[in-house]
Amino acid sequence: MYQVGDVVFYENTGACRITDISAQSVPDTAENRLYYTLSPIFQECIIRTPVDNGKVFMRPIISKEEAERLIDTIPSIQAEPFHGKANSELTEHYKELISTYDCMDLIILTMSIYAKKQEAEENKRKFGTVDERFMRRAEELLYGELSVALEIDRADVQSYISSRVSVLRENA
Repeated sequence: MYQVGDVVFYENTGACRITDISAQSVPDTAENRLYYTLSPIFQECIIRTPVDNGKVFMRPIISKEEAERLIDTIPSIQAEPFHGKANSELTEHYKELISTYDCMDLIILTMSIYAKKQEAEENKRKFGTVDERFMRRAEELLYGELSVALEIDRADVQSYISSRVSVLRENA
């Protein structure tokens, strides 16, 4: 069980701080159930979810060391653009990767879509709206978690990654 003050990754919302754990009565029963109150770090809302809710994805935020190790693997990742035959196939592929809520999958997805964007620009073709939407979503989730783990502003995450990767490449 998480504690008040813990920062967790909550499904599609991303980084959230647990601000309260309290019992609430369950409608139409005499039962009480424990609920987490979550405050998303990068959104203005409050989320309440049962402590024992197995239907939603929630995990601790990665540590600073894990975040740095992940970033350090970026130069070795060979992300290939994914080309679906139809938008539905493309959407399904992207949803599958995002729904793991795993930082490495989000990095691979982001890099893959970025490679596809570069490919489109080189061929003077339009970059797809499905690709754009999923790249933005993957970056939001990834940069939000890395921001919290690295204790830096979310707006600085991309430049932090770029500078760290540049240093790694210079030292290779």
